[in-house]
Amino acid sequence: MATMLCSSTPAARAPLLRTSSSSSSSLGFATSQLAGLSLGLSAASTTAPSAAAPKLHPILARRICPFTDKKTNRANKVSFSNHKTKKQQFVNLQYKKLWWEEGKRFVKLRLSTKALKTIEKHGLDAVAKKAGIDLNKK
Repeated sequence: MATMLCSSTPAARAPLLRTSSSSSSSLGFATSQLAGLSLGLSAASTTAPSAAAPKLHPILARRICPFTDKKTNRANKVSFSNHKTKKQQFVNLQYKKLWWEEGKRFVKLRLSTKALKTIEKHGLDAVAKKAGIDLNKK
């Protein structure tokens, strides 16, 4: 039974690599099954932006606080045997609706809890001005 699980002939498996008949074969490179995909920049892709690529808002796309510029921290997770593996410590970002006195309306923001404490202490206008954030757009 064990011999049936371990015995696999190379002929039974599908080939993982193949050489293409294009210019890469003259260089001696082996290409994968995804040889038809273009991973480099071509002249057509540099002249016009791709219509398929989604455009994300820079602040909402990343885990970063716009008020305090807090970002994700890379740290080590240390086990009992002192084995270190990489981990990410994310910023505690929260969606909050805050009352903006100058604009006489609520403003929905994604900010860290540290920024929320700072806003409670100094006020929304002062913190936004120091961070260079225009609240009229939001």
